[in-house]
Amino acid sequence: MSVASKICGLSTPDTVAAAVAGGARFVGFVFFPPSPRNLSPAQAGPLIRGVPAGVTRVGVFVDPDDDLLKRVLAAAPLDLVQLHGDETPERVAQIKQRFGKKTMKAIKVAGESDLDAAPRYYGVADWLMFDARPPKAATRPGGNALAFDWELLRARQWPLPWMLSGGLTPANVAEAVRIARATAVDVSSGVESAPGVKDPAKIRAFLAAVSAL
Repeated sequence: MSVASKICGLSTPDTVAAAVAGGARFVGFVFFPPSPRNLSPAQAGPLIRGVPAGVTRVGVFVDPDDDLLKRVLAAAPLDLVQLHGDETPERVAQIKQRFGKKTMKAIKVAGESDLDAAPRYYGVADWLMFDARPPKAATRPGGNALAFDWELLRARQWPLPWMLSGGLTPANVAEAVRIARATAVDVSSGVESAPGVKDPAKIRAFLAAVSAL
């Protein structure tokens, strides 16, 4: 089974290089100030421009306004806009049309009923992401190292391509893929040595575990 990997929250040339060399199909860059992985457009530009063709460059945003999207896209050639906040289907459609970029909408999951939000985005998003719903006191919607019950996804069929996220690590990604039947996975905190600090060795280990599937 071929499973695609996304390494998210990258912020340095060496970690981007580790992700690309290890076979990541997607690389993610965060534009959300409360996150320890946040980048300014100026910081992100050189990193993103250096990503080779064939690797999808993803910008992660949380309820972004048009001004932020304009500033980031002026500095960095993104292929995909990941929306990780409370964006409505109308807002997702607006961003896609206004900026001419493919979109991925994150669905935050704690229980089965949370999956009912996904169909609202079928006509407007190009990808779905299923991530663990953050705890109430959390200051950011992702990167909290939490997993949800992967069995919830096993029995469902989705008309859009989708990624599994939330609490994945080199040690558990194979089990997560097996249970959820995911064909794409996303990792951020699971390949860090400290919040926001990516570890090239952990990136390599995660990608090796996925490539062995």
